[in-house]
Amino acid sequence: MALLTCQNLSLGYEGNTILSGLNFDVEPGDYLCIVGENGSGKSTLMKTILGLQPPLSGKILTDGGLKINEIGYLPQQTDIQRDFPASVWEIVLSGCQGERGIKPFYSKENKNLARLNLEKMAITPLEKRCYRELSGGQQQRVLLARALCAAKKMILLDEPVAGLDPNVTAQMYSLIESLNKVDKITVIMISHDIDAALKYANKILHIGKTVFFGPANEYKTASGFFTDKKGGCES
Repeated sequence: MALLTCQNLSLGYEGNTILSGLNFDVEPGDYLCIVGENGSGKSTLMKTILGLQPPLSGKILTDGGLKINEIGYLPQQTDIQRDFPASVWEIVLSGCQGERGIKPFYSKENKNLARLNLEKMAITPLEKRCYRELSGGQQQRVLLARALCAAKKMILLDEPVAGLDPNVTAQMYSLIESLNKVDKITVIMISHDIDAALKYANKILHIGKTVFFGPANEYKTASGFFTDKKGGCES
């Protein structure tokens, strides 16, 4: 049974439609990569799934006990966010806010979960450091640890390796793969890296002028889709 189903979904802002008639589903344990041209609505789709903005029409259904506030989310970083003056511990622990609810303090369970995710991302030695003093790769590990504090069954990642050097990028992909394969967390990731999408994902959703949804091994040969020499995509 699907954890997440989008039915005849139309996306956009203030009545302006970016994408319409979108249908796809995400099963437990899936690693879904969302790819497509700039401006095709990838980030808008992710924000709509999270309930941060309403769909213009259509439905987003969840099952298997999945609640929207139990989905972990790693958004694209802005320059202001990279300069955020908080400690690593404070940022990771803030991922438990949804679990904390209206309680004034974090529980022992919240703190244990934050420590577990610090360890999982190998950043425990950084917990007292100021976030804005960290490297780009370290910051992404912090944000991934924060997202994991909210994630019960699913995590959404919006270009998690953007701006990282090749070595750090490879490390991030390895961490995400481990979360999916070992920890059994369902992953939905926006990416411009088609080679990585084909390597790690079991499903591809390509949105834009044309739409493809299906197994990753069928995407490469699907009519109207191909990968170019730089790893980009066209349709």
